Formats: sequence, C-alpha cells, structure tokens
Amino acid sequence: MEKIKIGDIVGRKSYNKDILFRVKNIIDTTNGQIAILIGVIERVEADSKVSDLEKVDRDRIKEDLINIQKRIENKIGQIDISKKKYIVTGKILHLDGDKKYSEKSYRYYKKLGLDAIVKNIPEYKQPKVVYKLLKVYKPDILVITGHDGMLKKTSRYNDVYNYRNSKYFIETVKEARKYDKETDKKLVIFAGACQSYFEALICAGANFASSPARILIDFIDPLIVAEKVALTERYKYITIEDIENELRDGKKGVSGIGAHGKMYKIIN
Repeated sequence: MEKIKIGDIVGRKSYNKDILFRVKNIIDTTNGQIAILIGVIERVEADSKVSDLEKVDRDRIKEDLINIQKRIENKIGQIDISKKKYIVTGKILHLDGDKKYSEKSYRYYKKLGLDAIVKNIPEYKQPKVVYKLLKVYKPDILVITGHDGMLKKTSRYNDVYNYRNSKYFIETVKEARKYDKETDKKLVIFAGACQSYFEALICAGANFASSPARILIDFIDPLIVAEKVALTERYKYITIEDIENELRDGKKGVSGIGAHGKMYKIIN
C-alpha cells in the first residue's frame, strides 16, 4: 500500500471514498496512526485510521474540482457587474480556518466586485482576534467559518463538546456582538461549517448559521449568504427563503433568522 502523508488527497475505504479529504496531520497513537482530515469540497473535519485511507485517483479529484468551479462560474455569471458603479455594496469581513478556502473565497468575492477582506485564521484563534479585526475593518457583514464536524453523529446534538470547532465559532459570534453593541453597526453574521451546532450559533447572535440537519455544507454556501446580504438594499429584509434555492442543500444546510441587506444606491 502506498504510504499516506500530510497533504495527500484521500478517501476513507470504509465509506467507499464518498468524500475527498486532504490530510492535515498524522498522529502516532498506541492503536496506530490517526490522520486528521479536512474536506476538499465540503467544510468538514474528521479523523481516521491511516490504514482506512486510500489516495484518490487524479481524475476523480479533477472532476470534483471542475464541478465546484462550474458552480462558482455559474453563480458569477448571474450577477451584472456593470451595475456596480451605481451602488455601494455591503463590506464583508470573512474569517476562514482553511488557507485554500480563504484564497478561493477572496477570488470569488473579487470576481463579483464585492468589497471583501478575507483572513485565514485557525478556528481556535478566531474568538481571540475578531473584536480587533472588526474595529480595524468596520464591516457590515461578518463570515465566520472553516471546518467542523460531529464526533458522534447519532447522539449528543445539544453538547457543544460533541463538535470539533463549533465552540470557537460560538465564542467568535459572541465577541462580534460585543463589538456590535458598542458601535450599533447592526452587523450581519454568518457562522458555522459542516455539521455545526446551529441552534447555539443562532442563540449566540448569528443571523444565519449551519447546519440545522447536521449535514455537510458546500464550500461556497457561506459566500452565497454573504453575497446576497451585500447585494440587497438596506430597506429589504432577507430570509432564508430568499437564499435556499441557491444553496446546495437548502435549509437543511443553512438557516437563520434573516437580516436587512447592506447595499445602497448612489444618487446622481
């Protein structure tokens, strides 16, 4: 068997390689080597015995990446960028725990002509830096994401310690709302990743969050929510019903209480 190393794109044999993962780390344990995995397309984190992993065929990797790129290009093609000179869109600050996703997100926002700052910050550091970043950039929209996942899928839905990174997303939302209370910015917040603790994120103060059905969400889902808020006029209120058809799995993956848009038109 070919040796598995950090950075490899792999699938779990016991799951018929249904999800593409990148090997983030490999840990030696008394029960053998354990790999920490992060999704290539989905915002999920998992672990697996290295013995259960197999490198994925390059054609499969290429096909999956092409499919997500097509989704991005189709989404970009739906926006008339020429109209941007007549409007001021909402400003986005996006904190992402995944470096590659951060780079893709930045390119996506720029292709849409959106005013966005994207920072690659590990999930556990996000609560520590969000307040300072909000003070510096003064955004209208905050996206808090990265990778997540449940440790035991069939139980303990209401236990924050059964989620890999939800506790960090929750604390980051709370810190952001402290800033919001001081400034009355009426910040619109999206928070969460795959299988995140949806109810706790909403209770902490997020307008939109993942994942009500504890399913995997697409890399692009948080970007679609941020884009919709940024390109909707301030007097209009956006609900999840306005967005669900653009999300891969609709309200199963993302839901929330809604928010006012953050765009305004330039009057000549």
